[in-house]
Amino acid sequence: MATNLAIDDNLLKTALVIGGLKTKKDTVNLALDEFIQRRKRQEVIDLFGKIEFDKNYDYKKSRGKR
Repeated sequence: MATNLAIDDNLLKTALVIGGLKTKKDTVNLALDEFIQRRKRQEVIDLFGKIEFDKNYDYKKSRGKR
């Protein structure tokens, strides 16, 4: 999708150098991907201490016989 954005030149230049990528497009796509992954990891971290586990759950039983 073609999009026109006003992106801070200094941020983009710094991201190009740090990311080691050749194009602005690749840099922005990588930045968006990393942003999404970070947010997803934070969602998982936020679940710590909120999920109750069944102490009687037998994880070996769910593996099946080999």
